[in-house]
Amino acid sequence: MNKIIAPSILSANFAKLGDEVRSVLDAGADWIHFDVMDNHYVPNLTIGPMVCKSLREFGIKDFIDVHLMVEPVDGLVKMFANAGADLISFHPNATANVSETINKIKDLGCQAGIAINPGEEVTVAEQYLEDIDLVLLMSVNPGFGGQKFIDAVLAKISYMRNLIDKIPNEVRLEVDGGINPENISVVSEAGADTFVLGSAIFNTDDYSNTISALRSNIS
Repeated sequence: MNKIIAPSILSANFAKLGDEVRSVLDAGADWIHFDVMDNHYVPNLTIGPMVCKSLREFGIKDFIDVHLMVEPVDGLVKMFANAGADLISFHPNATANVSETINKIKDLGCQAGIAINPGEEVTVAEQYLEDIDLVLLMSVNPGFGGQKFIDAVLAKISYMRNLIDKIPNEVRLEVDGGINPENISVVSEAGADTFVLGSAIFNTDDYSNTISALRSNIS
């Protein structure tokens, strides 16, 4: 699989979000990642579907990857799908029926992903691998940006890579949390193919140089 760099807008300047997103895409990013938190499932409140819709109306046509850290999920699935999301990931313990939520996401025309927190076993996603498009492994405890990568997640990445390689369908392995130019190569070598970075990109002065450095470290 080609390697995907997905900047998280959680670390962007929201006063000029459209320009920030366009700049980071022009600088070589592949996807845009949305961290959606409800101050209920996780202890923070971030953005909703109106932000996604606004970026589409602003002219952003690139892939939008939505991570729902909310409970329940189904209502927001529909709203984000209608707002222009391309892929929607959710946490299995935030829905009453995982299979139904996966089907709902796909019926609405989006790709579906399952997200796993650092303290959870990756086996939660095993039984759904042939039904989804992406597994998102969190490498920090969800809620806030700028946290340090949890090294113990590397073993989980390798384990999940091995599982994914044994199935016939194409499933991406995304990692989110604490990734930077110094550790992205280790995360890639463990088996990740999709990398979410927030402050490691948006807190730099030159997005192009940063993304080039990231890509050279995973090539």
